[in-house]
Amino acid sequence: MSTTAFNKDFLWGNSVSSMQTEGAYNEGGKGPSVYDLVEPGEHRSDWKVAIDDYHRYPEDFDLMQDLGMNCYRFQISWSRVQPDGEGDFNQAGIQFYHDFIDGLLARGITPMICLYHFDMPLALAQKYHGFMSREVVAAFVRYGQKMIDEFAGKVPYWLTFNEQNLYSMPGAAKIAGALDTPDTLENILTISHHVMLAHAQVANYLHATTDAKIGGMLAYTELYPATAKPADNFYTEQINQFYNYNLLDAFTGRGYVPAFLNIIEQQGFTMIKAGDLDVIKQQRSDFLPFSYYRSTTLNADTIKDLAELLENSGAHLQSNPYLDTTEWDWQIDPLGFRNIIVKMWNRYRLPIFPIENGIGVIETWDGHDEIQDDYRIVYHREHIQAIKDAVFIDGADVIGYLGWGLIDILSSQGDMRKRYGVVYVNRTNHDLRDMKRVPKKSYHWLKKVIASNGAEM
Repeated sequence: MSTTAFNKDFLWGNSVSSMQTEGAYNEGGKGPSVYDLVEPGEHRSDWKVAIDDYHRYPEDFDLMQDLGMNCYRFQISWSRVQPDGEGDFNQAGIQFYHDFIDGLLARGITPMICLYHFDMPLALAQKYHGFMSREVVAAFVRYGQKMIDEFAGKVPYWLTFNEQNLYSMPGAAKIAGALDTPDTLENILTISHHVMLAHAQVANYLHATTDAKIGGMLAYTELYPATAKPADNFYTEQINQFYNYNLLDAFTGRGYVPAFLNIIEQQGFTMIKAGDLDVIKQQRSDFLPFSYYRSTTLNADTIKDLAELLENSGAHLQSNPYLDTTEWDWQIDPLGFRNIIVKMWNRYRLPIFPIENGIGVIETWDGHDEIQDDYRIVYHREHIQAIKDAVFIDGADVIGYLGWGLIDILSSQGDMRKRYGVVYVNRTNHDLRDMKRVPKKSYHWLKKVIASNGAEM
């Protein structure tokens, strides 16, 4: 285990989304989002309260400050600052985020803003079917430019879309606010292109008007061939090309990979209009952010062709027998984390920034004893060590390390049972209790890691 410390300006912190934290779904002039349509279920909360960060964020900021964190990546709720997504802006919502950001800065915590994390304003979803429409691309650009004008003087790091490559995969319609839109190949590629076009315009505006930095973000799952069969390896690389390098190339001013443009032409799709590719090639990224939780493998035995693979990629994935698996069927692979960092660094030579990482576990608190989450300590220790190996052995430039939901939040499916935090939040899916924040064993470990800048793990 390396005892070398990271450089003095290494960023340690926490990442969240607004709908998984804020609550206050109908307060402060906020308009409804698509999440307000979600009904609670056996293992799913509604999104009305979350962890009530709208009212409790100073308490959570104090915990982050005590941990020694110096970076917080959060999301602006589009419908909080612009209730219908295209009309007047809500000054009360904008002021909330000014106060929020000022609270971070007062504690020495650098803010990072994400503009969109799947919570499309409901009006835009119902009127235009979200990012299926260029009207929503234009609306997002207006919203993004307004947020840059408001906050870029305080916020040095920016993201547009959380995990942008998810808009290139089956499931894209749901997170794009495209209600009742089937995941056909044409629809997936339309959404993927529209989201990239929106990102590029916002990134270009930020670079033209501010000194802030922006990066396009991926959800990066390391993917291995299931066997040594050539087809397994070939289609693994095809997935890598379409889900990762296509976006990374575009983020860094190279434009789309040729195969992406070819399949659009060959299928007779018409989502790319005159001038689009020029806008996309004008963009650049200052750093490359990504989330990482797991790896998996691809078996090509039943793949018919590339189009079928892109439309139904999940059907060809299978577990790796050489890795441990969480109770949520996510496989733990720190070496895959290192490999992604090194691949991105060697290909693009831009600073790499892992901004989501963690292990989700079903946990309960008995009301008095500290939660002994040694498994979380092991997980983060191994993944931080993977970053150190990527930096000190492989020569990668890594800006920092942000864990996901390090104060417990609702999962992406609204399930409070799945907890990532080093701080327990005392609520369940259907019982809000007192929402007390309770540090776990991993809290004290992480505090020592951050204080030593990674030297003591």
